[in-house]
Amino acid sequence: MKTSTLGRTGATVSSISLGTWQLGADWGDVSEEDARAVLDAAVESGVTMFDTADVYGDGRSEQLIGAYLADNPHLDVFVATKIGRRLPQEVGNYSTDNLRAWSDRSRVNLGVDTLDLVQLHCPPTALYSVDRVFDDLDTLVAEGRMRHYGVSVETVHEALAAIARPNVASVQIILNAFRLKPLDEVLPAALAANVGVIARVPLASGLLSGRYTRETTFAENDHRTYNREGNAFDVGETFSGVDFETGVAAAHEFSALAAEHDLAPATAALAWVSQLPGVSTVIPGARSPEQARMNAAAGGVEPLGAEFHARVVDLYDRTFRAVIHDRW
Repeated sequence: MKTSTLGRTGATVSSISLGTWQLGADWGDVSEEDARAVLDAAVESGVTMFDTADVYGDGRSEQLIGAYLADNPHLDVFVATKIGRRLPQEVGNYSTDNLRAWSDRSRVNLGVDTLDLVQLHCPPTALYSVDRVFDDLDTLVAEGRMRHYGVSVETVHEALAAIARPNVASVQIILNAFRLKPLDEVLPAALAANVGVIARVPLASGLLSGRYTRETTFAENDHRTYNREGNAFDVGETFSGVDFETGVAAAHEFSALAAEHDLAPATAALAWVSQLPGVSTVIPGARSPEQARMNAAAGGVEPLGAEFHARVVDLYDRTFRAVIHDRW
């Protein structure tokens, strides 16, 4: 497993980490036993960072991680959580008291005195220009509630605004073979500012696994069913905002490219993202130990090279650029 430094945190993290949205909710039910098996498999495969949020299962994901790490005190795992989605997305709700209360709730859920990294969870665009919010986060660092803070963003514009903030340690953004806009400005800006980049939705909600057909269906409580039109949250979080049938066809083309390198599609997709200059870590989710192991294996793939990269860009240009490039 390759490693890198997560921006201004200074922490060394695995190039493939574990996203734990699946362990909380919104992807169907996952038992505590199954969740622990996923965490075990990830750690055994070299993963050293978990990404979670206070709203994943209303705190269930954080609680599962906290209990797991309490039972395994020898593990050195960096935990990044997110706050800010417990109330309507209005700038006024990001008050000093709420930021402190949300952080304290996550501290309890995770069973720690000091949170490794707290990320604002895709806050309203207007918040990025509110100095008071970032001053408050600096205060929470000084109080010992968190070591570092970052921002999870929806758009390139928001990412660049966050990177410009002097104490933002990391930016989390959707980045995969079907969402290439961050390559234009975000990755170079982050590198220049020593801000870590956490790439999320790296498999486009599973499309890039190559396992789906046009007839594939998902559980009623899976966001790939109920948020396909953006009815619950930003549609870009589900299948990266691409049309499902178009995504299935493009994924089959990507699978053929991966096969030329003797790689499973998901492994190739994760390896490609993790090897982009400026990307600190990639956070695929997993619902089974097998998925966790396969995801982690991408961290050991040799460089895929310029030709592979060029063909990914060509696929994006032909299939998605005109439809989604300017949206996020």
